[in-house]
Amino acid sequence: MTVLITGGTKGIGLAIARRLAPVHGRVVLAYHSDEAAADVARAEILALGAAVETVRCEVGTPEGAAALMAEIERHGHGLSHIVHSAAMIYPTTLLGADLVKFRQAVETNGLSLLYLVHAAQALLGRGSSVVFITSMGSRIPSPNYGALGVGKALAEAIVRYLVAELAPRGIRINGVAPGLVHTTSVAAMLGSEDAAQAAVDRAARTNPSGRESRDSDYAALVEFLLGPEAEFIQGQVIAATGGTGVIG
Repeated sequence: MTVLITGGTKGIGLAIARRLAPVHGRVVLAYHSDEAAADVARAEILALGAAVETVRCEVGTPEGAAALMAEIERHGHGLSHIVHSAAMIYPTTLLGADLVKFRQAVETNGLSLLYLVHAAQALLGRGSSVVFITSMGSRIPSPNYGALGVGKALAEAIVRYLVAELAPRGIRINGVAPGLVHTTSVAAMLGSEDAAQAAVDRAARTNPSGRESRDSDYAALVEFLLGPEAEFIQGQVIAATGGTGVIG
């Protein structure tokens, strides 16, 4: 069986893929456009001894999500779990936004979760788990973060509403909110790699737990939520932030 990780060729998605691939044995890494990054990610997962396929797709539309699931079905290995980490980065204020682009971002960052689960209905079964990668920005407004934060808040609502429909089928759905990590997406949001590193350093200094976020903090949580021990956890958004957003 297969674990699908959208946004799985970079950043948080790739860190999760590194964690899950040796455990589950086969992953599909969905990505939007960066072919070079997909090739590097594929080689890295193969080196871990797992089977891996990379699929270029557009998860921000119903048609794109359906095409992705059709491709997974065509491969013939089934689908056990979905980790949805893909995001569209559009740094903007709300009132200064290009509304067409803002709507596209909110669709990709929010409604895409419903598109994916809707398209995967025939593939997921009892014991399957869906994990949405969200952020504290869905609850705590940050400058120029609205297109991402609003979308993720929408997806968190979708998580809660889907419980009533998925739980009777034995399918779980939850969210994980990692702390701030230095990724290309964070750099794009803040304008540069230096700005991203400065933000990560600042987050480490102010974190109640006294350190910066590590990939293992959230990847281990995702691994747990896909396992049978988490079968009674439904509709939750769990923050792996060291206390940031709760204290200070």
